[in-house]
Amino acid sequence: MSKKGRIIYHVDMNSFYASVEMAYRPELKGKPVAIAGNPEERRGIVVTSSYEARAKGVKTTMPLWQAYSHCPSLIVLKPNFDRYREASRHMFSILSEITPYVQPVSIDEGYMDVTDYVNEENPIQVAENIQKRILNELDLPCSIGIAPNKFLAKMASDMKKPMGITVLRKREIKHKLWILPIEEMYGVGEKTADKLKKIDIETIGDLATKDVLTLKNLLGINGERLHQRANGIDDRPVDPDAVHEFKSIGNSTTLPYDMTNQTEIFKVLNQLSEKVAARMERKDVVAENIQLMIRYYDRKTITRSKQLNEFIETKDEISNIAKRLFQQHWNEDPVRLLGVTAQHLTPREEMAKQLDLFNYEKEAEKEELYVAMDQIKEKYGKDAFIKLKDTKAKMSTSFQKDFLSEFRENKKGKS
Repeated sequence: MSKKGRIIYHVDMNSFYASVEMAYRPELKGKPVAIAGNPEERRGIVVTSSYEARAKGVKTTMPLWQAYSHCPSLIVLKPNFDRYREASRHMFSILSEITPYVQPVSIDEGYMDVTDYVNEENPIQVAENIQKRILNELDLPCSIGIAPNKFLAKMASDMKKPMGITVLRKREIKHKLWILPIEEMYGVGEKTADKLKKIDIETIGDLATKDVLTLKNLLGINGERLHQRANGIDDRPVDPDAVHEFKSIGNSTTLPYDMTNQTEIFKVLNQLSEKVAARMERKDVVAENIQLMIRYYDRKTITRSKQLNEFIETKDEISNIAKRLFQQHWNEDPVRLLGVTAQHLTPREEMAKQLDLFNYEKEAEKEELYVAMDQIKEKYGKDAFIKLKDTKAKMSTSFQKDFLSEFRENKKGKS
């Protein structure tokens, strides 16, 4: 790899929760292990599993009863967040000894810019040393992607797991990247993949060679961005502070007269929420906190916010929370000004939908998943199951950000 260009690593811990548990309990190594929120309940949901369990058909977001049907010998453990937090701290500490340019994107993965820190050493050798050190000190496996930018490094780290090291150069993307199905491209979710397939885009190569205008008409600015990524173009820096920039998007309005009619107030909240949602769409972000501002006729102003357990982005989602906050905190005095703000924003391309253990259960209940599964099983046989959304499981967003904030404070203390 040329020293003239950037050298970016993406370090991705393999089956992180399960691997941490096996590091603490070596007798579990080589056995099918799964982490689930409530192992005592067969309706619990698999959060992650070891590679031995995956080989038996156990998948993330799979109900435990179904996981047991694939693997009767499955060992199911409750999550131990303190262990995962400590292992992650140690892992990022190791990375930070190589370069100050380390950008955590979740508790178990991060980017490194080692362009100016590999000296005359082979970048592959440096990656091997990192991988060996994490294994020796933490007894944890990881995969590392090496590339000239963040997108290609991320794609490279996914190409060989566990314990893989993959180099992906721009000149190699046609035969290494373009052959992959479009749904395997980082930044392409299920809905986006469905839209792309409707215009005959089945592979990353199809996307790379598609007319940009067509993609922009279909997906907006994200269509152009995905086209650039598919062609190996990504100028984003590795920014150690990027994950901590929890900016906000808000809109407020002074009312034409002091209002006391809740129906009229709700119409205003709908309008404000629509503007916030539109700006979020343009910036390609989602939010996990909504704040409401109420200014009364006497200029007394209050702000109240709601921290969420899942990401939201639509006008209806935002307005529903804003209305709920209003009902809870309005003192029935006349209102002069209203404001709605989406906070704790996350770029869509930097996240797969992050569901915590409780959200898995809620989604399953909402979709009446188990009832549907039982009906299909009765009708079509025991091996016919509904497939849950193909979502990369992550730990709870609040837990992730708590950890990332602590990581930043620790860095400040050492500097």
